Amino acid sequence: MAHIQLPEGLPGILGPMAFSPETTKPLNQLAEVLLRTSDTLTHAERELIASFTSRRNDCFFCSTSHGAAADYLHGREANVVQQTWDNYQTAPISSKLKALLAIAASVQQGGKHVTAEQVEAARMEGATDKDIHDTVLIAAAFCMYNRYVDGLATWAPQDPAVYADMGEKLANLGYVHFNEPQPA
Repeated sequence: MAHIQLPEGLPGILGPMAFSPETTKPLNQLAEVLLRTSDTLTHAERELIASFTSRRNDCFFCSTSHGAAADYLHGREANVVQQTWDNYQTAPISSKLKALLAIAASVQQGGKHVTAEQVEAARMEGATDKDIHDTVLIAAAFCMYNRYVDGLATWAPQDPAVYADMGEKLANLGYVHFNEPQPA
């Protein structure tokens, strides 16, 4: 049961966002910029960083919903997310992304845990300053989102099909338009 009175039937972050619409817009805009920008990090890689960080934070709703978006973008049959959660060093992802996930893992522990050696290793794998910046910001933002969801004791559906649908919707619509009614 949530710590505060949240609207019925809205899991994870959706309940607190409905409770506080004035904070919803900037939170969704931040997620939109962080996860749907495509430059040298793909949309799929960005979602994987968010899911990975959320998994390390033990936030079931965020790790599973963003994992579903990443799996959708990678091709669900690839099962990249589960393999990354199990061991990112052996997952079927690029060496650059592995190096960036090491940075994300350090951010999840605390910003001062990121080392110059990790940054240099990411650069050696082809990461740009923008990649490093965005990885740190995605991981830091998802620590905040995870604590928002779990700090209010929101509920999360256990049915994987719910997340598969949610992941597809997030991948296709993004975050700013996620809660808007869609044409039939």
